[in-house]
Amino acid sequence: MNYKLKALTVLICAGCLTPPAMADAASDYVQQAKEIVKNASSDSLSQFSLPKGPAAAKDKTVIFVASDLKNSGVLGVVKGYQEAAKAIGWKVRVLDGGGSVPAQSSALKQALALQPDGIVVGGFTPNTMIPTLRKAKKYGIRIVSWHATPEPGPIPNLYIEDNITSSADDVAKVSAMYAIAKSDGHAHVVILTDGLYSIAVRKADVMKSYIEKCAGCSVLTYADTPLANTSTRIPQLTYSMVQKYGDKYNYTLAINDLYFDYMAPALKSLGKKKGQGPFNISAGDGSESAFERIRNGDFQVATVAEPLSLHGWQIIDELNRLFHDQPISGYVTPAHLVTADNIHSSGGDRNLYDPENGYRDYYKASWKLK
Repeated sequence: MNYKLKALTVLICAGCLTPPAMADAASDYVQQAKEIVKNASSDSLSQFSLPKGPAAAKDKTVIFVASDLKNSGVLGVVKGYQEAAKAIGWKVRVLDGGGSVPAQSSALKQALALQPDGIVVGGFTPNTMIPTLRKAKKYGIRIVSWHATPEPGPIPNLYIEDNITSSADDVAKVSAMYAIAKSDGHAHVVILTDGLYSIAVRKADVMKSYIEKCAGCSVLTYADTPLANTSTRIPQLTYSMVQKYGDKYNYTLAINDLYFDYMAPALKSLGKKKGQGPFNISAGDGSESAFERIRNGDFQVATVAEPLSLHGWQIIDELNRLFHDQPISGYVTPAHLVTADNIHSSGGDRNLYDPENGYRDYYKASWKLK
């Protein structure tokens, strides 16, 4: 036999056949994804307990500097923060950063000028605002944050004494694994992120890494599109992606539910029907509109919802510990996947993920409130 012909035959066969070991590995990865999804869908926050904290500090003023109050995740935390502040008896204010670095920097400087006891950096990474944070530290102002960086805990280089968040890596992993599990290992995804926020980039990169490990999956596009401009950019991006990839485009992974507020109408205008792809999954916060879409099967199939109100209460509790010069609690909420299968047990009837584990009463008791 001609050696060149024999070599060509081997190459053709290698391209046509999937070795059993590779097929088994692909199947194992999909099964692993399904196990992760099953665990993340459980009621992991049914129990709530923290290290014992001090009684409520008196006569405190705290200012929440929000990244953008149009972001439903930030707004959900603000509501919990205001509720907890009312319970503990503190004066609080909220300043809106408007979704841009200059506006956020200006709001942080305004907060510093008001000389509060505490400042909350809500939903953005203040890398360019270190001089302002340094001054706040110098004046004895205690600083905590929500979603300032991907990982929970102190951020010493930013003078932040505690960053409250679920693990961004876990949230992103669950989101990607749900696409893999739901598609049985055939997810072809568009990934949406916002390069302005480090936590958003981290989530998107982690989602990309898990999709790329799936033999039958692919990342069609990794798009950096600002959350502040979703209303104008997402409809056109949706049209472009559907036109370019057609039915192969079957999943969207986004770092926040807000993108899907504008993607769902765009998909309808393209003639897509409920129950058809692309199926949208958010490694986000769990907005009211997201819960509505998931419940109604309106293109969004899942969100990795964080307990936003609980995080608002935790902000007040961590500040209370710091006002007494006590250590932070170290509490981190686990990632929780909300789908149509568990939405009612996840608080979906009220359009938010708010665990019924008594955390409000727990905090009040810890603060020794009557």
